[in-house]
Amino acid sequence: MRELYPQAEPYTTGMLPVGGGHELYWEECGNPAGKPVVFLHGGPGSGCRPGHRRLFDPERYRIVLFDQRGAGRSTPNAGSVDADLTSNTTWHLVADMEKLRKHLGVDRWQLFGGSWGSTLALAYAESHPDRVTELVLRGVFTARRKELDWTFRGSSAFLFPDRFDKLLEPVPHGDRDDLIEAYHRLLSDPDESVRSAAAVAWAQWEADTAYLRPNSEFVAGFTDPDHAAALARIEVHYFRSGCFLEDGQLLRDAHRLAGIPGVIAQGRYDVVTPPVSAWDLQRAWPDSDLVIVPDAGHAYDEPGTLDVLLDATDKFARD
Repeated sequence: MRELYPQAEPYTTGMLPVGGGHELYWEECGNPAGKPVVFLHGGPGSGCRPGHRRLFDPERYRIVLFDQRGAGRSTPNAGSVDADLTSNTTWHLVADMEKLRKHLGVDRWQLFGGSWGSTLALAYAESHPDRVTELVLRGVFTARRKELDWTFRGSSAFLFPDRFDKLLEPVPHGDRDDLIEAYHRLLSDPDESVRSAAAVAWAQWEADTAYLRPNSEFVAGFTDPDHAAALARIEVHYFRSGCFLEDGQLLRDAHRLAGIPGVIAQGRYDVVTPPVSAWDLQRAWPDSDLVIVPDAGHAYDEPGTLDVLLDATDKFARD
């Protein structure tokens, strides 16, 4: 079993204005002369954590991390009920990545993303294939209607009925046919206690299903009320709009990835983003290698998944 690389502290950080009143927190660590890689966090809205730096050899990589609009240390934080999400879409984030790339003086970079991070990586790579050296993806999410229905219309509840029941608790019985819209209303409620309870319940559902074996430390951090508020508001905003993509768009346009090598790590028992999406992506993108990890769920740091990811970043650093 591989272990994460030792913790690396940033050698530079900054705030990048990207328009619409948004400023993105970004940082660089590792080797300033190394191979550029940008880490794309999940959610959308979860933000970056120090452990994400450890997925790359700090002697060989120039590691770029940033918090997407409304998340983490970027401002304004989306956790506030009056935070405007109008200028927070997939295509705003793609444009933000281009602005950050130019700001840092990077010509081409590797994209590393899991869950929502894989969605954003695909959207960016299909828009700017000439700026991408490789893709390393985990827990693929292509934002198709059937993927959202799996998570929020009760299909995954066949495996986690007890956890799904907790997701239903804040929702009035008459609103349970469309949980995404129901949560949109709850997270906009004038009563702060209603909003907070809804945000934590939303985050709890995702956290409870992320690991094959329960991880109480992860659940505690993920359901922290401040983290949950931004995460839930951004996710609901994206999901009720199909992540601002046409249904099936990322697979339809996967031909634009031709010539870009990639590795896809996919947990066999991933309930958050089931393996069918990774399977469909690999068939649409022959330059990728799909590894289905037999004893993993959704999280990046489960042992088998971590092995695949570290092997991939090491391989591309050598290449």
